Amino acid sequence: MTEEVKSVKQKRAKSYEIDMCNGPLLGKIILFYVPLMLSSILQLLFNAADVIVVGRFAGDDALAAVGSTGSLINLIVNVFIGLSVGTNVLVSRFFGAGQKKELDGIVHTSILTALISGVILVFVGFFLAPFSLRLMSVPEDVIDLSILYLRIYFAGMPVMMAYNFGSAILRAVGDTKRPLYYLLIAGVVNVILNLIFVIPLHMSVAGVALATVIAQGLSAVLVLRCLIKTDSDYKLCLSKLRIESDKLLKMIQIGLPAGLQGALFSVSNVLIQSSVNSFGKIAMAGNTAACNIEGFVYVSMNALHQSSVSFTGQNYGAKKFDRIGRILMICLALVIGVGIVLGNGAYLASPLLLRLYTDNAEAISYGVLRLSVICTTYCLCGMMDVIVGSIRGMGYGIMPMLVSLTGACLFRVVWIFTVFQRIHTLECLYLSYPISWALTFGVHMICFFIVFQKEKKK
Repeated sequence: MTEEVKSVKQKRAKSYEIDMCNGPLLGKIILFYVPLMLSSILQLLFNAADVIVVGRFAGDDALAAVGSTGSLINLIVNVFIGLSVGTNVLVSRFFGAGQKKELDGIVHTSILTALISGVILVFVGFFLAPFSLRLMSVPEDVIDLSILYLRIYFAGMPVMMAYNFGSAILRAVGDTKRPLYYLLIAGVVNVILNLIFVIPLHMSVAGVALATVIAQGLSAVLVLRCLIKTDSDYKLCLSKLRIESDKLLKMIQIGLPAGLQGALFSVSNVLIQSSVNSFGKIAMAGNTAACNIEGFVYVSMNALHQSSVSFTGQNYGAKKFDRIGRILMICLALVIGVGIVLGNGAYLASPLLLRLYTDNAEAISYGVLRLSVICTTYCLCGMMDVIVGSIRGMGYGIMPMLVSLTGACLFRVVWIFTVFQRIHTLECLYLSYPISWALTFGVHMICFFIVFQKEKKK
């Protein structure tokens, strides 16, 4: 490769990166956030397309079957996805500090870790599916469909992990545009395959699961190709894939608490899903449709959590602590605005949106009930996640995990076995969410100021 060609490729890669350590912050955070938000929405459309297609063309049993697997998938996968948070923080830190050797090590350690994790998850999902779904009290008339969907979905775990870790590397250097392009391509493929597999081929839940796996495989190939082709310091060379123990340990120290937090959050969600299941399959179908709608609001806010991680990580690596507080304030202001506008908009439009998933009037009423409680207060969840992102960006993983598990996860479990037992309604069940978000956010604010002052004095 000539120096001129190499220079052109480097300039092209630079055009996708964002200088997070110098200049005004608001415009750069928005420039980073918008493609990331759109990417998250497209990724969510994978599952939404599954739910809409099976709900419209395969019936309420298939819809309930797909919906019943969501919280279980999150429970199993979140531990491994959490490690990609460690990747994001470390790549941000090394990139901001200009430590090229350290950056090279974490890139190759992360991708190999992703592939190994994916293979492990294939077996975990296959063998645990029947037992786990029965433990969740999934009705017998849909459990076979749920098991089939879950097993096919988990067969695609290696490519899902590869995409998540690869895109975490790109996000850490400020590149949120190319993952958006890749997911747009994969999303179109996913929708087309859903329609082909379910309508003319009558594959029901197997068809939508297979379509999702194929689409995720395509997005993984594209993001890995991007890392291989680049001439930047985060270039991926397949021959250099290795596990560097010190890098893996740092990834685990930062990412594993995030993964465990996500997994244990999912435990409370599994308990809530089990409680919803006790109201019957029509309530399950309505809850499933509502969860998909509120998911779009959640990922729009969560993109600001990821923004706070990357911006804080780079500025922490560059030792620019004066910018870290400003990053938090900007991200909090943005997430409050996004949560209020999109959350309340989703609730107001809920009767219309829910009809995309099902024509059953009773299922729609159940969905409206959930959205009336969750979406109208969703900005509290976004605020909680943003401040956690700032704390993690400074390299702290265990503290936010313990606070979140106590303030949100444990609180919900206690609520289910106490308040919900006395007031056995879905509205009472859903109220556990906003109360837990508010409590946890308050404690996280205190933790942030303690950590920030401690790191500033070092």
